Amino acid sequence: MEKPTQTRLNRQMGLITLTATGVCSMLGASVNVVPFMIQRNVPGIGPYVLAAFLLAAVPALFAALAYGILASSMPRAGGSYLYASRGLNPYLGFIASFSQWFGLSVVIGVIAYICIPFIRDVTLGLGWEELSASLETPIIRVGLALSLIWLFVIVNIMGTKSYERTLLPMMFLMFGLGAIVIVAGFQYDVNDFLSALQEKEARVFSPVTTVDFDWRIFLSGAALLFSSFIGFDSIAQAGGEAKNPAKALPLAILLAIFSVGLFYFLFTAAVYHTVPWSYVAEVAKDKDISAPGLLSYLLPPGLGVAILLGAAIALINDLPAMLLSVSRLMFAWAEDGIFPAAVAQVHPGRHTPHVALIVAGVMASIGVLGSHFAGDFFLGIDIMVTSMMVNFLLMCITLLTFPKVNPSLAMDISVLKNRPIQLIIGWVGILTLTGFLIIHTYKDLTAEVDHWYFHSTPIWLIVMTFASLVFLVKWRQFKSQGGNVITKFKKLPKE
Repeated sequence: MEKPTQTRLNRQMGLITLTATGVCSMLGASVNVVPFMIQRNVPGIGPYVLAAFLLAAVPALFAALAYGILASSMPRAGGSYLYASRGLNPYLGFIASFSQWFGLSVVIGVIAYICIPFIRDVTLGLGWEELSASLETPIIRVGLALSLIWLFVIVNIMGTKSYERTLLPMMFLMFGLGAIVIVAGFQYDVNDFLSALQEKEARVFSPVTTVDFDWRIFLSGAALLFSSFIGFDSIAQAGGEAKNPAKALPLAILLAIFSVGLFYFLFTAAVYHTVPWSYVAEVAKDKDISAPGLLSYLLPPGLGVAILLGAAIALINDLPAMLLSVSRLMFAWAEDGIFPAAVAQVHPGRHTPHVALIVAGVMASIGVLGSHFAGDFFLGIDIMVTSMMVNFLLMCITLLTFPKVNPSLAMDISVLKNRPIQLIIGWVGILTLTGFLIIHTYKDLTAEVDHWYFHSTPIWLIVMTFASLVFLVKWRQFKSQGGNVITKFKKLPKE
C-alpha cells in the first residue's frame, strides 16, 4: 500500500529522553493514589502493601528484560506490535498491541480526569477558594481534562525538541517534590500523625497492630500493584526515533524500571511509616485518598501545597509520554497496512506522526468521558492491567519463539545474547504473568458491581473480538493482493 508521504520519523531521542518517557509513563496515580486506595479495592491487604509491591515487581522486571532483548534487534516505532508480529505471529502481534493500545488509551483519559482534583487541592491550599470550588463543577472538570489531553497532543506534534522541553523539566520537578514526601514520611512517625489528627480534627484513632495474612488477598493486591510498573514499554514504542537504538532502548528500559521501582518503594514506605495502614483503610472506605492528603495533617501549609503540586505534576506528566506510546502503535499498524495508510503520515516539517497523535487524542478524550460517567477510575486501571498483562505475557512468549520463527532478525539481538539466559527470562516471565493474570481476572469477575460493564474482563474481551475481526478482514485483503503474506511479516518496516 502506498504511503501518503515519504517523510520519515527522525532519530533524535537520546538516552535521557527515552528514559524520561518510561519514567513519566510509570509515575503518577501509581505512586500517589494506588498504594493507598488499594486498602479499599483489596480489603484486608493491611500492612502487606510493601511486600505486595516487591512481588509485583518480579513479573514486571522479567517483562522489561524481554522487552530490552527484543528492542535491541527490532528498533522501530511500534515496539510490542513489531516484536510479536515478527517474532511470534502476526495475529498475536496485533492482539497484543491492540490490547495495549486500548488499555493505555483508556488510562490516558482516566489520568487526565483525576488530575483535576489534585489541581483543585493545590488551589485550595493557596487560598483560592472560589477557583477551587469551580473545579468541582462537572463541565469544568471534564473540560480541563480534555484541554490537558489536547495540549499534549499539540506538544507531541510539534516534535522531539518540544516534547523534551516539556517532559524533562516536569520529570525533575516531580522527583524533587516527591522527595519531600519521602523525607517527611521518614522524619515523622505514627505518634506524630495521631497527635496531629487529634489536634486538627479532635479525633482519637487507635491503630490496628495485627491482621491475619491471607495469600489470596495478598496476591490480589500484588496483581493490582503490578499496574504501577506499567509504562516502561512506551520506550519501545519510540524505537523509530531513538539514537543508537540497539543500545539505548534496552538501557533506557532498565534505567526506567529500576529508578521508578526504587522511588515507588521509598515513597510508599515513607507514607506508611507515618500514617497507620488501619487509618488509611478506614478512610479509604468512604472517600478517595492520596499521599499528599494523608501527610497534610503533619506538614506546614507551604510543604503541603508543594507535595500536592508534585502529585499533580506526576499525573500530568503521564500524558505526553503515553500519547507518544499509543500513537506509535497506530503508526506501526498503518505502516503494515492494518490501519488506513493516512495514520502513517509523518508531518513534513516536524517529523512526527501527527494523524496518529490526533487519533490518540480522540481515544483519550473518550476515556475522559467514560471516567466521568462510570464514576470510578479503578475500572480504567483494571482494564489497563488486564491489557498490559496480556501484552507482557506475549512478549515473554515471543522471547522463546523468536529464534525459530524469525532466525534472521533474532541474530541481531545485541544484549543478553546467551540463549539459556533468554529462556530463563522468558519462562519466569510467562509463569509469573500467567499467575497474576489469573488472579486479576478472578478478582474482577467475582467483584460485586452494579452492572456487568463495570467488570473490566468482558469489556476487554469485546474489544479483543473487535480487534480479531479487523485483523481477519485485513489478512484476507493481504492474501487477495497476492504474494507471500507471511514473508511480509518477517521483515522490519523501512526507515
